Amino acid sequence: MPRVDGPRHRRPTRRDRRWGRAARRLLAGLAAVAVLAVTAVGWAGYRNLAGGITTSQALAGGPGSVGGAQNILIMGLDSRLDQHGQPLPQDIYDALHAGDETVGGYNANVLILLHLPGGNGPVSAVSVPRDDYVDLPGCPSGVCKGKIKQAYGLAYQQKMDSLSDSISQSSREQTAREAGRRAEIDTVRRLLGVPIDHFIEVTLGAFFQIAQVVQPITVCLNDDTSDSYSGANFHRGVQQIDAAQAMAFVRQRRDENDQMFTDLDRTRRQQAFIVSLVTALRHGGALSSPSDLRNLLRVAQQNIAVDAGFDLASFVDHAATLTDSALTLYTLPISEFGQDAQGEDVNMIDVAAVRAIVHSVFTNGSTTPTPTPTQSPSVPTTLDIVNATDHDGLASAVEQSFGADGLTTGSVTTADALADASTIAYGPGADDAAHMLADRLQLTATASDTVAADTVQLTIGADFPADQYMSGTRTSAAATPVTTVDATATGTQAPAPTDLTEMAGSKTPCVK
Repeated sequence: MPRVDGPRHRRPTRRDRRWGRAARRLLAGLAAVAVLAVTAVGWAGYRNLAGGITTSQALAGGPGSVGGAQNILIMGLDSRLDQHGQPLPQDIYDALHAGDETVGGYNANVLILLHLPGGNGPVSAVSVPRDDYVDLPGCPSGVCKGKIKQAYGLAYQQKMDSLSDSISQSSREQTAREAGRRAEIDTVRRLLGVPIDHFIEVTLGAFFQIAQVVQPITVCLNDDTSDSYSGANFHRGVQQIDAAQAMAFVRQRRDENDQMFTDLDRTRRQQAFIVSLVTALRHGGALSSPSDLRNLLRVAQQNIAVDAGFDLASFVDHAATLTDSALTLYTLPISEFGQDAQGEDVNMIDVAAVRAIVHSVFTNGSTTPTPTPTQSPSVPTTLDIVNATDHDGLASAVEQSFGADGLTTGSVTTADALADASTIAYGPGADDAAHMLADRLQLTATASDTVAADTVQLTIGADFPADQYMSGTRTSAAATPVTTVDATATGTQAPAPTDLTEMAGSKTPCVK
């Protein structure tokens, strides 16, 4: 990436110094929580570059967090194009070892939900494995269930196919990407059962170009590893890598020396790279070099998109107060490897357990889900269920399941119209039971004067994990223990795909 230096032999003006201080503060504050967001915020200190950043309406109207907390979804696209649909520089394609702009699509191969607490609590980042097999809201391109990474590309293609050829290619590209963003955000939101307040979309080019600015980057591996597909060839221990090697480091998903290397190991590689890059930005010279700062900002122009409602100034003020806060990165577990109807390899997951983990991490700062009591409240409470989905028999299956948990069986009805989101409402005297159910399902319980006394009304929407109840395999998250394993553990203690892994966001993590 060419360097963009200012005029030589010119003394910095007061404006230059103000910009430099502001940009360093913005970038350093954000580096404390997620390096992929560095360039997305850095531009706020250099206003005349703001016009080049892609902003999106994909989050408009969505539910938000309360209490000052923020959940920020970081989406890393597998696109071989920049944010404007233009080819990337040739050196990036050379580093990818995966073809040119005609290869690849719009899979969201990196999905990290960053949680900034309202107070001074711990900062958490949760990685969602890209091949998790989930419901795809709205059935983009006619696909109702698929890998979570596919929501973006399927919705993108569906919108692209519907647009008139008379529209400019640039407009078609941006319109289709908006559809992809909405679909991916909605899919993640419904899977995890938490609000998404903001998002940052990053293309492959950003990984490479940020690494170009801050290289060399220090990483650590537990063993020698090599992979001809990604170009990875690393030795055991601590080592410094350049930008091209960094691409191989984050993209490797095979190991010629280890047949047990999985895609979840690749996810932990990405987390380790983020930690290493944050360290490099904190302690290297990139944040003190005007030319490097401008190069980071140029990366943002070409490879970053953010939601239009992202108040970057307020966010950076918040992030700056968290510079010394602990950052912990988690990788969500899977239940088993499986295949879909087309024979594609997918990750089978326990949706209830995943939601419970995320809820516990974001609310308690702990990886251990809070046990949910199953005993009946002191006053018998009736559970009415309204089925607002197209799954016949789902309400009865749910009623039977929660009846075993001490709630009295009530009415089972079908809604007049389908609903996207599940809700819980309760009448007088049903507060405890409603909140017990809400904790179990990771929903919000709301008092209602239209619901009878001592009654809870659960309306089942499209976001409800229907398969777990219709198949009879539903289990309580409290009854399904999830093992938390150090992401850097080795040997017999090394993480399995079914483990929830935890990585400290400090020093240089040594990973598989």
